Amino acid sequence: MGDQSRPAGEPDAAASAEIVVSNEFAAVSVRKVYTRNGARLEIRSPRMGQVIRLDALALESLTWQTMETFTRFLETPYGPER
Repeated sequence: MGDQSRPAGEPDAAASAEIVVSNEFAAVSVRKVYTRNGARLEIRSPRMGQVIRLDALALESLTWQTMETFTRFLETPYGPER
């Protein structure tokens, strides 16, 4: 899967510039961060106060999904009702 360690010369707390993606329904910010376990894509929802860091395999697994899968996610966007 390639070397996931931080690039030479990058400080431990290095992170790339933040990119914001938004529309009328949602807004998220994304940036590449470096952790002890390698590079991750950090996705943050400022409105919801949620954050997740995904490694390359987790990100690639998103490409294996159909749009129908994401449609089902949005049926219960905050998780199953209990």
